[in-house]
Amino acid sequence: MLKNRSLAVIFFALIVIMLGFGIVIPILPFYVEHFGGSGKDMGLLMAIYSIMQFIFSPIWGSLSDHYGRKPILLIGILGFAITLVLYGLIGELAEAGRIAPAAALTLLISARGLGGILSSATLPTSMAIISDSTSSENRGGGMGLIGAAMGIGMVLGPGLGGLMSKISLSAPFYFGAFVSLAAAALTWLLVAESLPAASRSKAAVRFRGPNLNEMWGALASPIGFLLVLAFLHSFALANFEGVFGLYAQKRYAYDATQVGLILTVVGLVSALVQGVLTGPATRKWGDEAVVKASLLASVFGFGSMLLAKSQAGKLAAAVILATGFFMLTNAMIRPGVSSLISKRATINQGTAMGLNNAFMSLGRIVGPLWAGYGLDLNLSYPYLTGALLMLIGFVASLFFMKPAPEARPMETCSDD
Repeated sequence: MLKNRSLAVIFFALIVIMLGFGIVIPILPFYVEHFGGSGKDMGLLMAIYSIMQFIFSPIWGSLSDHYGRKPILLIGILGFAITLVLYGLIGELAEAGRIAPAAALTLLISARGLGGILSSATLPTSMAIISDSTSSENRGGGMGLIGAAMGIGMVLGPGLGGLMSKISLSAPFYFGAFVSLAAAALTWLLVAESLPAASRSKAAVRFRGPNLNEMWGALASPIGFLLVLAFLHSFALANFEGVFGLYAQKRYAYDATQVGLILTVVGLVSALVQGVLTGPATRKWGDEAVVKASLLASVFGFGSMLLAKSQAGKLAAAVILATGFFMLTNAMIRPGVSSLISKRATINQGTAMGLNNAFMSLGRIVGPLWAGYGLDLNLSYPYLTGALLMLIGFVASLFFMKPAPEARPMETCSDD
């Protein structure tokens, strides 16, 4: 009962984090424009968040192994609330003429980076709590809850952001901060610590950036191929998410309202698949089979994006169905891969989930950069790239992802 209550609160907290992230999406372009920024500034603003997550996710994962999950999770939620308040204050001060536009843009980019640093404590710690609190059989479904929370937040966030921007550009940020504080309070009161003191890492905590040697070494470990899959899926998905609005505008002449409606459908499908279907599917067929089937289906999901047609400026059912099918095909990949990493890791769960999130963050850095460049070359390139990556992942999984017994924690070896 206690575990179920903790998981429910974590589910809510992740919805709040993604709600705040979604609220930011429709507002930041107006901020950048108001501050006299360019497309390059917008790109930096979006990239710095993932860059900071890439750098700090492994650190937070290791810290949760040492100090426990709950305090690190609280740092992530409270830190996210603080950065949302900073966004709002920067906008108000610039609007009142108390900060020059160029200085406001610099502060905004800095606040965005701080948000990436602090909020990156949330996902790996939540994954570690789920790993601590669920059986091997139910872990895929537990990881699916994370994807469902992210989907729900991304469904509600952009719509709320657009609606509340009618009050002021700062209002959505303050609302997101308020809800984040509520999530922090519930976490403090209701979430039980899932890592007993006796099970925590006794090694001294070392504050360092992403340990590239550790990441490289992890590729040769039992979870190495799974980390590659996490990167490939994140890279491929960013080819959809990073440029879909611009793609729809250029190909279909859609406006922001139409794009928002499509993204709502995408979020709903993602939440439904990951929250409702992933658990039963992984229990019946196993994580390996579900991931392989999803990788192959995703090839056709990306292809459907290119085949859907619509009259200019008119929202077509074919486009909605294509994007819904696209999300249906790949929504189980992330929770399935995360579950397998948790089961096969021979290191602490917090460290393993931190590595998982680091490889996903790396995909979210490289993916949008390529998608934007590829879109300028040809509208089809981002989605063709996504289909190719999923095909490569599927073929490779036939050779490198065999069903295996759960790995036992590696024993500490001493030099003879």
